[in-house]
Amino acid sequence: MDFEEHRPMLLGLAYRLLGSMWDAEDVVQEAWLRWQATDHAEIREPRAFLLTVVSRLALDQLRSARVKRESYVGPWLPEPVATAEAGPLDTAELRDTVSYATLHLMERLSPPERAVFVLREAFELPYDQIAEIVGASVANARQLHHRAAQRLEQGRDRFQPTSEQHAELLLKFVAAASGGDLAALTDLLHEDVVAWNDGGGKVRAALRPIIGREKVSAFVSGLVSRYAFGEATLVEVNGHPAVLTSVAGSEQLVAIEIRDGRIHGLYGLLNPDKLSRVRTA
Repeated sequence: MDFEEHRPMLLGLAYRLLGSMWDAEDVVQEAWLRWQATDHAEIREPRAFLLTVVSRLALDQLRSARVKRESYVGPWLPEPVATAEAGPLDTAELRDTVSYATLHLMERLSPPERAVFVLREAFELPYDQIAEIVGASVANARQLHHRAAQRLEQGRDRFQPTSEQHAELLLKFVAAASGGDLAALTDLLHEDVVAWNDGGGKVRAALRPIIGREKVSAFVSGLVSRYAFGEATLVEVNGHPAVLTSVAGSEQLVAIEIRDGRIHGLYGLLNPDKLSRVRTA
C-alpha cells in the first residue's frame, strides 16, 4: 500500500513543520483518512499527493498552535524524539532540519516560511510544487525560502561538530556542573549562550530565557547546589547526543547547540508530556 510505504517520510515532514510528534501523528492520521476517501486511480503521483495533503494540514495546525504557544507557561520548546523515530535521515539536509537546535530556530519563522524551507531543504521539492502547496506564486515561494534561510543562518554555526565532538562537549558540561567546577563550566559556555527551560507549568522551571555566560553559569551552579540530580544517561535525540537525567525527582532532558566549539544554546526539557519519546532513545 502506498500510504504505509510513505508514512515514515510523512511523519518526518509533519514533525519538522510542527515541532511536536503528537501533533504530527494527528496530521498523518488525518491524511490517511483523506487518502482512504480518494479515488486512487485519479492520483498519478502518490508521494506528491501525500506531501501536499500533509503539508497543508500541518500548516493549518501550525497557525492555530502558534496562538496556543503564546499562552504557554514559560518558554515553549519542541518535543524531542529518539533519532530512530524521526523518520528517514538519509541526507545531511534531512538530518540538519530535524536537529533540536534547528527545530527551535524554526519557531522564528512564519508558517509559510517554515513550510517552504522544510519542503525545499529537507525534501528537495521544486519551487512550482512548493508554491502550489502553500498557495503562493513561484517567485514568492523563492522569496520565502531565501528569507527563511537567511533568518536561520543568523542563528547557526556553519561548522557543525561531529556526533563524537557533540557528545564530548555535553559530557564535559555535565561533569563540570555536577562537580561544582565553576571555572570549567564557564569556560565551556559561549559568551552569548542562552538557556531555555520548558516545564510547561507542570514542573518548576525558569520562566524566561537566561542570557549570557555569567548568568547561565550561575543558574546551572545554583541548580546543582540546590537540587539532587540523578545519574546522567547519554541518549540519541533528533540526530544528536543529549543527556537524560533527573532533577529533584523529575525527569529532564538536556540538549545543546554548539557554536565556535562552545555551548551556545542550552535546552532543558522538564515538561513530562514532552519526554515520552526519549526515554527509550
